[in-house]
Amino acid sequence: MSMSLEERVRSAVAALLHAAGESQTDLAAALGVSQAQVSRRQSGVASWGLGDCEVVAAHYGIDVLELLAGPTRATEALPAERRRPLLRPAHAARSVIAERGVR
Repeated sequence: MSMSLEERVRSAVAALLHAAGESQTDLAAALGVSQAQVSRRQSGVASWGLGDCEVVAAHYGIDVLELLAGPTRATEALPAERRRPLLRPAHAARSVIAERGVR
C-alpha cells in the first residue's frame, strides 16, 4: 500500500529534520510559525500547504518535487553541507584516546 501525499510530506519532513540535525523549532523559525504549528502538521492534525512545502524545500536546498516524492528522495537530494556531521563510532573514539594516552 502506498503512502498518501500527506504521509509522504510528513515522512519527508521528519527525515530531513533528522538528516540535518534540526528540531521542529528550527524548521518553525524558517517557516515563520510556532513549533506547535509544525508539530500539528507533523502529527496530521493540520496539513502542510503547498506554500509551506516550497519554503521547507528551499530551507533544505532541495526541489519541492523531491520533498513531495517522499523521505528517500528528499534526503538523497539534501546537499552535503546541510547534513549533520556523522558521529564517530565508539571504537574509533577509544582508539583516539588510546593513541593520545588519555585515560
